Amino acid sequence: MTELTPPVAKRVFHSHTHHGVTVEDHYAWLRAQNWQAVMQDPSALDGEIRTYLDAENAYYEAHFGKPTEALRDKIFKEIRGRIKEDDSGVPSPDGPYAYNTRMLEGKQYPLIVRTPREGGEETILLDCNAEAGEGYFGFAGASHDNTHSVLAWAADRAGSEYYDIVLRDIATGNDRDEVIKDTAGGFVWSNDSSSIYYVEYDDNHRPFRVRQHIIGTAQDSDAVIYEEEDPGFFVGIDKTLSEKFLIIDAHDHQTSEVYLIDAENGGDPILVAPRVVGREYEVDERDGLLYIRTNADGAEDYKIVTVSADAPAPENWTDLVLHKEGVLVLDVALLKNYMLRLEREDGLPRIVSRDLRTGKEEIVGFDEDAYSLGMATGYEFDTAVFRLSYSSPTTPQQLFDVNLETGERTLLKTQEVPSGHNPEYYETKRLFAKAADGEEVPVTLLYRKGLKLDGSNPVLLYGYGAYGMSMPAAFSVSKLSLVDRGFVYAIAHIRGGMEKGYRWYRLGKTAHKTNTFGDFIASAEMLIGEGYTSAGKIVTEGGSAGGMLMGAIANMRPDLWAGVIANVPFVDVLNTMLDYTLPLTPPEWPEWGNPIESEDDYTRIASYAPYENVAAQEYPPLFALAGLTDPRVTYWEPAKWVAKLRATKLGDAPLYLKTNMGAGHGGASGRFERFKETAECYAFAIKSVGMDE
Repeated sequence: MTELTPPVAKRVFHSHTHHGVTVEDHYAWLRAQNWQAVMQDPSALDGEIRTYLDAENAYYEAHFGKPTEALRDKIFKEIRGRIKEDDSGVPSPDGPYAYNTRMLEGKQYPLIVRTPREGGEETILLDCNAEAGEGYFGFAGASHDNTHSVLAWAADRAGSEYYDIVLRDIATGNDRDEVIKDTAGGFVWSNDSSSIYYVEYDDNHRPFRVRQHIIGTAQDSDAVIYEEEDPGFFVGIDKTLSEKFLIIDAHDHQTSEVYLIDAENGGDPILVAPRVVGREYEVDERDGLLYIRTNADGAEDYKIVTVSADAPAPENWTDLVLHKEGVLVLDVALLKNYMLRLEREDGLPRIVSRDLRTGKEEIVGFDEDAYSLGMATGYEFDTAVFRLSYSSPTTPQQLFDVNLETGERTLLKTQEVPSGHNPEYYETKRLFAKAADGEEVPVTLLYRKGLKLDGSNPVLLYGYGAYGMSMPAAFSVSKLSLVDRGFVYAIAHIRGGMEKGYRWYRLGKTAHKTNTFGDFIASAEMLIGEGYTSAGKIVTEGGSAGGMLMGAIANMRPDLWAGVIANVPFVDVLNTMLDYTLPLTPPEWPEWGNPIESEDDYTRIASYAPYENVAAQEYPPLFALAGLTDPRVTYWEPAKWVAKLRATKLGDAPLYLKTNMGAGHGGASGRFERFKETAECYAFAIKSVGMDE
């Protein structure tokens, strides 16, 4: 294997038999037997596997990296030029202080800072740039205790999502020797600042246990507060804004179970409602009353119920906000006198505030074809102010404080674009593609005004379509580098997301998964039919589960695409769902099906899994990106996929695999390094449609 010759992975006979079907998998050897160790220490990777990955990286660099260096650098500088490098967040008050984050010019990571509440001298609590060093630095956040004297902060230094929690004395700025090691990243303080509750992994990298660390004691004496026995359920820890309860949440993709712990006095976890397959619920608290967002009783798009914290069983739940089909309740937040809920109807979000003293409701919305809306509460419960964020594909993000008592909306910040941005140069449009079964698939477009609908325009079509995740129609500094070159940037809001309610998600999972692929192809065909582009001028992009989408549509309709970009792609679906030891496999069965137990699930997954369905046909140019320490989509999935494509596909279209040997699922850790990866993908898109620099 040389830099100028495509690497050829060796074939080693391997097979598995399920439900009477035997499948040969000659590239199974690329899965490291010691993958758990590799997650924490990349140097533990088998030498032969490393040699192959290094050869693929060298081939990519020789054939694409070096030849496009000038273009990639130009795109990177464009994106960086749209970022205010010394940007600052908006302070969030908490007692005597206001906490904030800010960035320094030329630096990759944030500073955590605070000032006196009414203003004054700033104190730097944590400089992540100083802590990061030269290697990977995954920052999981920082949290101060209620005395405002200790800052707990967590970081992952390998990309494997094992986080060490470090305690810093704010008065001196020094870290204590006391470190809580190898956690899952989630943690909360007790109200009296005497302990930290945190989540840890099992041997297969699943967050399954909550422990309580008493400050000043050894970690090996930390008490187990909760331990999940079902490997299909993941565990998280949180606290109500009222600070009345700690919340332990155990869940998979369709079922949840919540326990409460008195945040003031501790004690045993109290069960809210036992898990029932298909029932999901989330809990918040105000004045001894629990407010629960749930899909119970057939409320597919969710409703809100209340119940006394002293008797929280489901038979005592009382409807507060009734279920309304097609109006998806996305989130609920509580303040002392108000409840906020984020809803989506017909693909557009809105915020509804409810005065809990009177029941009066007010709606916050915006008048655009497509936009993104968010809400956030700060540290304080006894306030009438919440923070609203708004952007659209043409409009940079704006942050407002909304006072629910007075109705006043105060603009705190508008995202600056230093190199300049005029929204009047761009147009956003929401179109609908008709799927094979008649469903209307929303497609959000961004392009320069004056676009000619003559079929000549290149398109980047992005898709995800899984886990109920909706793709926001938000502003992006990076997308403009394509749009300003004449691309149409399109997002296909395909089934598997929740853009059109929970039903949209349900019709894109398990037995209906192939709808996701059909919707994406229908979106491309609609853009062709409307004159936006032509077959062979569309570059597609998706990551993780969206990377599986990329593999599927490349197999199904290779003639449509000018190129395919697959970021950390989940392409070895069947083998992963057959391997119950992998971190995400048991929790993923409700999403994809369980091919171990169900012959129908096995047959269905095998029919669309990208790796199994690689065929002897011509493929468009393909670019796959992977992370060696990725615990979500393991590095060997794209490696096996590319190896099989090299051995099977016809024609000479470029095929590249780039594995980040020091990062995980999210790619490079610094803000600028991530934009370098974006620039690589955009350079690939530009070259794939035949454009020059």
